[in-house]
Amino acid sequence: MRILVTYAVQGEFTELKFPGLIGEEEVQIGYLRTGVGKVKSAFYLSEAISHAQPDLVVNVGTAGTIRHRVGDIFVCRHFVDRDMQKLVELGMEYEIDSMDLLSQKGYCLHWPAGGVCNTGDTFLTELSDVSGDVVDMEAYAQALVCRAKNVPFISVKYVTDIIGQNSVKHWEDKLADARKGLGEFFEKLGGV
Repeated sequence: MRILVTYAVQGEFTELKFPGLIGEEEVQIGYLRTGVGKVKSAFYLSEAISHAQPDLVVNVGTAGTIRHRVGDIFVCRHFVDRDMQKLVELGMEYEIDSMDLLSQKGYCLHWPAGGVCNTGDTFLTELSDVSGDVVDMEAYAQALVCRAKNVPFISVKYVTDIIGQNSVKHWEDKLADARKGLGEFFEKLGGV
């Protein structure tokens, strides 16, 4: 099994360990730093999928929130593009659910119930009306690429900041906590 782990910036890099997979099948884990934003993320992920042909893409990283607490972790299978959501009256697609492909392959079914990740090309620093549990700048684009390439996709986000409360500074301060929290989360999962 080949798993491609994506993350936006070096500060989010988290080495994943799936102890439950030892002895069941050989697992190769590759890592891809996509850069920040939907365009870079989609481009680099598309190239990596064509080259590496992973069985599963797992996006890990940090996110902001309005409704939850710093330190919360969300497993996201549903994604909203907040930039395209503004154009819904023009018939623009702005939501993706990745559960079908995950179910077909039997991946990540025992992972915690999903959150909703709201993606856009801005780092939100002020309270606004956004749908979803967490906000980021890459996950929707990655879900779109994976769906187009028929590769199961899931995203795991660690909440580093509360939107509207000095978000940029909190995000920078919380990167080490995020790496530790995500690492512990994946060690406890026991496999894909």
